[in-house]
Amino acid sequence: MNDLEGLEPEQIKRISKARERVIDSIGKNMDLYGITLSIGHLYGYMYFNEGPVTLDDLSRTMGMSKTSMSTGVRTLLDLKMIDKVWGKGTRKDLFEVVPDWHQNFSDYFSIKWRKAVEGNMSALSKSLAEISDMKTEYAENDEVLHLLTNDEAKIIEAIKYYRWLLKLIEALETGKIFELIPKET
Repeated sequence: MNDLEGLEPEQIKRISKARERVIDSIGKNMDLYGITLSIGHLYGYMYFNEGPVTLDDLSRTMGMSKTSMSTGVRTLLDLKMIDKVWGKGTRKDLFEVVPDWHQNFSDYFSIKWRKAVEGNMSALSKSLAEISDMKTEYAENDEVLHLLTNDEAKIIEAIKYYRWLLKLIEALETGKIFELIPKET
């Protein structure tokens, strides 16, 4: 996992320092999105690695247990930020970074937002059904009907937002977002 072998000590020091700064930045950035700093660092180390790595390689490089590496790798696999790849002559699992940061962003937010939308839409739909039942039950009570009608309108606005968010998620998943906001080349 050491692509710096054969370089002069000063070269190794300077390249390592530049890489460590980026790795730390990646870790901090991912931490903002709910991914632990250590998993962010794990991704950063894998990003700079030339080729696939094993859990043992990662454990040695990062000075962390193989169990911790396994948990981090599983998280990154679930987020589609790394892939499990085949390696000739090895029976150990090999993992490699998906180097497309645009796709990583799209996958991460699509996964997280879709989960949130599904949960919120379920709650909103359930509440709308309950409000509808209560409007029938309290049809003679103007004060309660007024409250229910206001709540219903607010929930309908929230549903409109989540439908819009589903369209954004779809644009991320299909890549149509890049027609609106092109990737730099």
